[in-house]
Amino acid sequence: MIGIGARIGHPKYGEGAIFGESGAAWRIQFTEHGEKELAKTYESYEVLEAAPAASEGIALEDVVSAVENVFDQYLESPKPIDLGDKWEGGVMELRPGEEGLKGKEIPIETFFHKIVMLRDRLRVLEQSINSNTKLSDEDKVNLQQYITRCYGSLTTFNVLFDSKEDWFKGEKKGA
Repeated sequence: MIGIGARIGHPKYGEGAIFGESGAAWRIQFTEHGEKELAKTYESYEVLEAAPAASEGIALEDVVSAVENVFDQYLESPKPIDLGDKWEGGVMELRPGEEGLKGKEIPIETFFHKIVMLRDRLRVLEQSINSNTKLSDEDKVNLQQYITRCYGSLTTFNVLFDSKEDWFKGEKKGA
């Protein structure tokens, strides 16, 4: 069965996961081609994994969990994100302020990967909020504002990214 949560194959775009709907279109995240909106009536979708059985009502947490699961299992980030050259092979040191306690070293690539995954999960959450039919537009805007503030809190880590287009962007002052 095709629907939200289904994994599909498309002759032109390849493998993807349906994460939402917009009127007469499915919102699909493709491994190689990113997000696309395609007609629900299109007959050449190949169902690779059926959508979960529909229930009377679906909780937002269930939708978010399902979408995250599909992304974690089947899809990579739409394009590779590069660590700035100066950080490659580096180590992040955490030193406690209290003497006698042991510090911790984390390979910068591991830390960078976790930051990128957090950003990807925030994007999936944004998509889930936008495609949720049970939330009012006001609720969607309020939730989006929290996500934007999260991005703003993460701007400290922009120094890790090789390309400025991969940076976190939060609220602009006075906006």
